[in-house]
Amino acid sequence: MRIDVFTLFPSMVDTFCSESLLGRARTSGLIALSCHDIRNWATDAHHTVDDTIFGGGAGMLMMPEPIFNAVEAVQPARPLFLLGPGGKKFDQRMARDMSELEGFSLLCGRYEGVDQRVREHLVDGEISIGDVVLGGGEVAACLVIEAVTRLLPGVMGNLESPITESFGVSGLLEEPAYTRPADFRGWEVPEVLRSGDHAKIAQWRLAQALHRTLAARPDLIEARGGLSEAEKALLEKIPPVAYPYESL
Repeated sequence: MRIDVFTLFPSMVDTFCSESLLGRARTSGLIALSCHDIRNWATDAHHTVDDTIFGGGAGMLMMPEPIFNAVEAVQPARPLFLLGPGGKKFDQRMARDMSELEGFSLLCGRYEGVDQRVREHLVDGEISIGDVVLGGGEVAACLVIEAVTRLLPGVMGNLESPITESFGVSGLLEEPAYTRPADFRGWEVPEVLRSGDHAKIAQWRLAQALHRTLAARPDLIEARGGLSEAEKALLEKIPPVAYPYESL
């Protein structure tokens, strides 16, 4: 998969994407990631990429010319997405859809954003990572790249991971998970997980995923069309693991 990122701070994205799974995916050739410094396509001696806003207003705005010049020179993978608060909210479904593309590109805004003509005449869409304002699109770009590329075949060692994890095929949050030791400071791993009874373990895991999702993200249950009668019966049969905190 080819990924192009247009930014004023290429090292922010490049450094992040050189570690862990992303770094290995780049080294193995599963992804071809290039970070392009928009300043390299500025037309003046000072490499100016921002200017004041017509009509007045706080802050500076990224100029269209360096951005257009950069994109037209690189001829990046399409679609090209602007990262900004006005875009379609990024979620796991979008990540899965993007993972099926041959490639895509991301444009990172800075300052007060980008000239409107970039939206109207250059990019193919806009992505938001949530209702929060960042200093620029670089952190958002890293989030999108990691979420998408980890779904590519060969990036994760376990093929079941993207299926069973939160927001996977079930549409639920993951159930609580434990590892050794079985008894840590008097807090024991649930007996069913040590029983070796795979059918009971599967039932317990589904019940806990349902309990956790109902408590923390009931909207995900609604998106699935609610609980089935079998799921309701399972919840009555298997109590939830207690959490010492409530979701914020």
